[in-house]
Amino acid sequence: MPRFSPSLISALLAAGLLAACASSPEDKTAGWSTDKIYAEARDELNGGAYDKAVPLLEKLEGRAAGTPLAQQAQLEKAYAQYKGGEKAQAIATLDRFMKLHPASPALDYALYLKGLVNFNENLGLFSWLSRQDLSERDQKAAKDSFESFRELVTRFPESRYTPDARLRMTYIVNSLAQYEVHVARYYYQRGAYVAAISRAQSAITDYKDVPATEEALYILVRSYDALGMTQLRDDAQRVLQASYPNSSLLSTGFKAKDNPWWKFW
Repeated sequence: MPRFSPSLISALLAAGLLAACASSPEDKTAGWSTDKIYAEARDELNGGAYDKAVPLLEKLEGRAAGTPLAQQAQLEKAYAQYKGGEKAQAIATLDRFMKLHPASPALDYALYLKGLVNFNENLGLFSWLSRQDLSERDQKAAKDSFESFRELVTRFPESRYTPDARLRMTYIVNSLAQYEVHVARYYYQRGAYVAAISRAQSAITDYKDVPATEEALYILVRSYDALGMTQLRDDAQRVLQASYPNSSLLSTGFKAKDNPWWKFW
């Protein structure tokens, strides 16, 4: 086994330490005040450099721990993660904020931002039209978004974020109901009438007072008729005519709506 002199060993150790120091990234914020860190982070946020804003806000959160500025850093970090496409990280940051600061005056904003992170204004509708199926995960995200908005409007009815949250809740409910109707229509057009009835009934029972109900009832009428279930067909038709006396579906059949219901803003 080769033997090395103590001086050589010392030299090797020193070289290793120097290499380690050289490879460690320099902390440019080391001498900065918390105000300067925050100003730099805001500049990165305003410039759309969300990946650069996040580490600055993490530094700020640590150095300003226990102060309102640290809470602000958490919320802005969640926003930067959301805008940067890091949705799971944004949700984790917001959940941590709400756990640590349940009485924060910014709790309404945290709930609103959590709803936005999960909110997808296409919500599968356009994915369906382009023949891409809506995944179970997208459905869960939509429902999680709804729950965040619902908690916001329930706990903070006077919040500045509540009016927009209400609109988005309506959008989510309409979207999920319309998705059920699209699936029901898909099954009906392929002769899977029992499956079409099941999805149409889900749209009617799970989502009240939504535009999709009209077409869901029409799908029930057509599906029951195809199965020879005349009593149920007639019952569904009576409900359709009573609920939508001006409906043209019974005379013209399926057609695209001229005024999209999903346009809220």
